[in-house]
Amino acid sequence: MDRRIIGLLVLLFTAVAVLPAVPAAAEPGVPPSPHAVAAALIAAARPADDGTRATAAEPGADRFIDVTVHSAAMDSDITVKVLRAHDTWAPAPTLYLLNGSSGGDGDNNGGWTDQTDMVGFFADKQVNVVVPIGGRGSYFTDWRADDPVLGRPLWTTFLTEELPPVIDSALHTTGVAAIAGVSMSGTSVFQLAMAAPGLYKAIGSYSGCVETSDPTGQAMVSAVVGSWSGNPVNMWGPPGDPAWAANDPYLHADRLRGTAIYVSSGTGWPGPLDTLYGPGIGGDGIKLIGQLLGGALLETVTDTCTQGLRARFAALQIPATFQMRPSGTHSWGYWQQDLHDSWPMFADALATDPA
Repeated sequence: MDRRIIGLLVLLFTAVAVLPAVPAAAEPGVPPSPHAVAAALIAAARPADDGTRATAAEPGADRFIDVTVHSAAMDSDITVKVLRAHDTWAPAPTLYLLNGSSGGDGDNNGGWTDQTDMVGFFADKQVNVVVPIGGRGSYFTDWRADDPVLGRPLWTTFLTEELPPVIDSALHTTGVAAIAGVSMSGTSVFQLAMAAPGLYKAIGSYSGCVETSDPTGQAMVSAVVGSWSGNPVNMWGPPGDPAWAANDPYLHADRLRGTAIYVSSGTGWPGPLDTLYGPGIGGDGIKLIGQLLGGALLETVTDTCTQGLRARFAALQIPATFQMRPSGTHSWGYWQQDLHDSWPMFADALATDPA
């Protein structure tokens, strides 16, 4: 054989040998299997600097990928539910959604993944959506001492330092992120933004109570933590401890300047979704009574908190969008609506198409 031909063949085989492997999904019209997607995600995920890492990924219900992330700080495995962006081949920003005081445990009233239409809503949107599961009664903050029931939550560290690099590498994101939360986590999103300036381009707080260090705020926080048998002294110390003020977004609102902010609340009065066949009720009269009583009381409190926060932002001339509904209880139907209504703000902050 001609030496030139042999040389060309050698070059050809060498080039093929060093080409990156192309997954079967690259073949036009052949979508990857859910298991292949999960496997690729784990293969791409890089550990955080402290060793936090994705250890497993499995296809979940409704297009979710259930990723297990081992937190080095808490020395525990956290389930993170992931919805990938519409175009999985193009980099996309990330929206983190935090659950309320139950932490999204399905046995404790559930959360974003089973109480809202988020799967359908985000199906055509170029954004990765990440929902951590856990953190009940923790305010998603770093606790100062071990708690006999809740352990030693270090969620601020997990959410701001450990999880983002794992998610960014696994999903090939743009590195741009935002975060939203409901009820308890409607407070947490402000605290997380304060703890990690610049990490979130936008935050959404739905029915949260942001002022935490005045007597009313301390009573509210203590009631939420106590409802899960935790002791708030293990979180921020006894009432009056400087940690309460240090974690109060109302007092440190100036540190939120430059972040896109959306805040919403109802008044507690029964609204259009507080009906026998409203979201999450399904004709159950007992559930409706609970929503009309407990949900009304809680939303009355958050309405007062939100009014105060709006005045605080106005005094400091910090731009923010406030959606003050004339009615509505503390319930998932309204938070689903809040997610829809705030999405254009998030899309603009994340530099992605809102459609």
